[in-house]
Amino acid sequence: MNSHIQTASTLTCPECGQAVKLDMPTDACQFFYECTACKKLLRPLPGDCCVFCSYGDVKCPPIQAQSPCCAQ
Repeated sequence: MNSHIQTASTLTCPECGQAVKLDMPTDACQFFYECTACKKLLRPLPGDCCVFCSYGDVKCPPIQAQSPCCAQ
């Protein structure tokens, strides 16, 4: 499979459309992100483990590696 894990993702706020490139944590899930433009607090959508999987252009590193992510 793909051995190259990307560690940056561009999050796009569904409220205002602001996009920001961020480094993703490789050892934890990021459950919340506050948009710097409109201050909306983003949370993962149902079925996603983190905000990067819901709003990013690249899924989080554990999902890319097809590994279990931070299960609730």
